[in-house]
Amino acid sequence: MLDDMPDTKVIEEKMVEVLQTVDDPELGIDIWNLGLVYKIDVNEDGDVHIEFTLTTMGCPIAPMIDEQIRAASQYIEGIGEVTTELVMYPPWSPEKMSPLARSALGVI
Repeated sequence: MLDDMPDTKVIEEKMVEVLQTVDDPELGIDIWNLGLVYKIDVNEDGDVHIEFTLTTMGCPIAPMIDEQIRAASQYIEGIGEVTTELVMYPPWSPEKMSPLARSALGVI
């Protein structure tokens, strides 16, 4: 890895910050705190692969979330290509939400 390229850990941390700005349009809460992001992989070239899911199978917002992830991440210094993958396993459940999301939705 070149010295002037950001560390993969730095890119991953910045990516988490970005994912906290991408809201599920139906719930109005970001996909990170909803627990919809299952995996972030950053390779040594700065390319990022994100695995995410939806709250329900057949939910039509996947393309919108994909577009928001790409748009929000384009300003991360040193980032390469961003790819996303919609996964349905394991299925999402409310237990995957952060305490912040649980509180906002009134889920105990």
